[in-house]
Amino acid sequence: MAAFRSAFAALLRAWRDRLSPADAGFTATPGRRAPGLRREELAQLAGLSVDYVLRLEQGRANNPSAQVVGALARALQLSRTERDQLYRSAGLLPPQDGTISTHVPPGVQRLGARLRDVPIGVFTADWTLVWWNTMWSALHGDPSAFPAAERNLARALFGTGAAHAALRPVRSERGEEAFAASIVADLRDAVSRYPSDAQLDRLVRELRETSGAFAHYWDTETVAAQHTTEQKTIRHPEIGDILLDCDVLLVPGADLRMVTYTAATGSSDAGKLDLLRVTGSPATAAHPHPHP
Repeated sequence: MAAFRSAFAALLRAWRDRLSPADAGFTATPGRRAPGLRREELAQLAGLSVDYVLRLEQGRANNPSAQVVGALARALQLSRTERDQLYRSAGLLPPQDGTISTHVPPGVQRLGARLRDVPIGVFTADWTLVWWNTMWSALHGDPSAFPAAERNLARALFGTGAAHAALRPVRSERGEEAFAASIVADLRDAVSRYPSDAQLDRLVRELRETSGAFAHYWDTETVAAQHTTEQKTIRHPEIGDILLDCDVLLVPGADLRMVTYTAATGSSDAGKLDLLRVTGSPATAAHPHPHP
């Protein structure tokens, strides 16, 4: 076990030193001595306490969970091979083929970090949010306030937990029913492609048992529709209604959806986004999980 802790600690330190602050969404200030990310920045990105990251890097923390290792792998922008190495160094099996991947490629993270003026969220095949930037938090609220399991769009729409209670009102030009039906159709498609994914199975069983609306859409067996640009009106608690173009971009080879919100330059809604950018949100670009 000591050997595992030592190997994990060495990888964590080396990969933290390697990652450019700019690629992670941070501004490098003059006089910065850290060659890569500061320990505090890694903790912030991974949603962990600084003390816990320190103990991991010093080999003093035992048995980090798969959830923690996955969060660190995304925060460090590791390749799939490096991610698997980090899991093994923690004494864990890497994520298996046939299950939904939560890996966000480094290029996708760099793109999201550099487009800091645009609200961006990255979702997995089961519509779980695994990466977002500051503007996403400013527009929709801070996802890190909820447990990882609650950061799922289907749970937010059909569940009874914290994510549903905090969901800000959204009007879709296609209509609320069409949007909800499309999310359920996406989950049905995911089940056909990931029949061995236990987390997805739990999600579907839970919502079929607790939500009559979800069960109705599920039993209707609507074919998953291709997501295209549509306008959505989001009611922000401080700024009011904001009409935005919502685009769902597919990430080839990763089975991820990158959701973006934009407004035409010079429009009143672009001005509201600018105001959000100034007032902002305390959350930074992140993909955090609860503290261990």
